[in-house]
Amino acid sequence: MRQPFYNIYAFCRTADDLADESPTPQAALEGLDDWQIKIDAVFAGKIPQSGLFPALAETIAAFGLRKQPFDDLLSAFRQDQRINAYDSTPQLIDYCSRSANPVGHLVLQLADSSNETTTKLSDEICTGLQLANFWQDVARDYKIGRIYLPGDARDRFGVTTAMITHRSTPKPLRNLLASLCDEAEGCFRRGLPLVDHVPDWLAGDIKLFAHGGLATLDSIRKIEFDVLRVRPKVGKFQQMSLVARAIVGKL
Repeated sequence: MRQPFYNIYAFCRTADDLADESPTPQAALEGLDDWQIKIDAVFAGKIPQSGLFPALAETIAAFGLRKQPFDDLLSAFRQDQRINAYDSTPQLIDYCSRSANPVGHLVLQLADSSNETTTKLSDEICTGLQLANFWQDVARDYKIGRIYLPGDARDRFGVTTAMITHRSTPKPLRNLLASLCDEAEGCFRRGLPLVDHVPDWLAGDIKLFAHGGLATLDSIRKIEFDVLRVRPKVGKFQQMSLVARAIVGKL
């Protein structure tokens, strides 16, 4: 399964880099539009004979992958060029449904395990991973002009945009992050039963994804939610411990 995963990852990684590493939003949109044309061509049977697309086309054909997850990812990456902040939690979750959840859909298709139950559980884990990354990177995202803290939650905790510019995280923002981390943890807890619905070769990886996300949330808690002063991260020893426990089935 390694090469099919590589082929899908190459598409996702390159599209994400087009969105985040292009010199201007206009350049990003042009690159993403080109990516859309190429994935459209693959599904139309007119495979571009350069770059990653011949290999990706083989994977799509071999596993009968659907087009929608690819389109959804590109839609989310385009949205990043136009929307820099979210007014409500439902708007943010809708973004996650296209920026993160499609990857889970593709993985389930590779494992021949895609159905209503597994898709719902996978969406919980993928959304949880996206949210954990957002709460880990509040400062980094603000530096590139993005605020993923939803406006309704900011209003509820009395968080202003000016607070995100501080060198140390103000108390209202810490309280907000504590609540948001609890909500993200709930996503992982609800999604973990997915391991009982997929092949054994994938179940260990799903446990690792989910527990890696939980470890990220714990790293935010350990610094008392002061994400503006220091970026929380999971240490290498803890990463190795998670992998080792996953390998021996103790995670």
